[in-house]
Amino acid sequence: MTGNTRPLVLPPDAAGLARAADSLRAGVPVAVPTETVYGLAARADRDEAVAAIYRAKGRPDFNPLIVHVPDLAGARSLAEVDARAERLAAAFWPGPLTMVLPLRPAAAVAPAVTAGLPTIALRCPDHPVMRALLLASGLPLAAPSANRSGAVSPTTAAHVVDSLGDRIDLVLDGGACPAGIESTIVALRPQGWTILRPGPMTGDQLAAVLGEAALAEPSGGAIEAPGQLASHYAPGKPVRLGATTAAADEFLIGFGAVAGQVTLSAGGDLAEAAARLYACLHAAAAAPEPRVAVAPVPDSGIGAAINDRLRRAAA
Repeated sequence: MTGNTRPLVLPPDAAGLARAADSLRAGVPVAVPTETVYGLAARADRDEAVAAIYRAKGRPDFNPLIVHVPDLAGARSLAEVDARAERLAAAFWPGPLTMVLPLRPAAAVAPAVTAGLPTIALRCPDHPVMRALLLASGLPLAAPSANRSGAVSPTTAAHVVDSLGDRIDLVLDGGACPAGIESTIVALRPQGWTILRPGPMTGDQLAAVLGEAALAEPSGGAIEAPGQLASHYAPGKPVRLGATTAAADEFLIGFGAVAGQVTLSAGGDLAEAAARLYACLHAAAAAPEPRVAVAPVPDSGIGAAINDRLRRAAA
């Protein structure tokens, strides 16, 4: 990093994309929007570029990174892609689904990307800015969320600047992220599949394509994918879940009939709640109240992913 106190924030026009691609080829990370959250992207094939991501985020080196590719051919160059992965890619790529697959021998990936595991997490994103940057750079891009490790994920360029402004050089401002919650991560194992992180694609949607039920979620063991740390997405204050009212010292995040200082969705819409989740947590972090209360959110559909993030924020 250059040591600048504020990064350069550019529109994702031809000039902005060209500058970002030049930075990436030089091994310098760039913050970029995806359909889920803003990512801190760096070329996945160089140790020093990946190390720059870890330094900027303060991220534990045992936590692997998702690598973004432009298409299934890009995935095949890095991983062993079986028929199940091809079916999932046909159904959900480009989109908010990450697949954990066996790492291809001699794949051009820095060891830190996989945290020493024999697998790699791959996603084909569906945001025009990220897709344009993948094509402009000609590189697979490791890109965790563009925030300090364990903190609330960013869904706007302003969130990125607030979290990483003194640690990075360049942000492409593509507006607010439409999905607002990180991708579903599914591990495809020889004996079946399991969801490592809930997200926009639900278990029922995956089962409809794969034709079989998910395995039980693994307990303990190595961190296989981002978002599995017990404490994550935290606003830096104690968080109380399932609240229908707030104490005097609590900032209330509402949902449905439970009104708050901010609301995930006044109409009880889970997709809207997912898109607004991190914006609400950022508002709670900035509020004067020392504690945070969050209204109950149904655990159905994408609500399972929302509640997963909230439980980790409260851990």
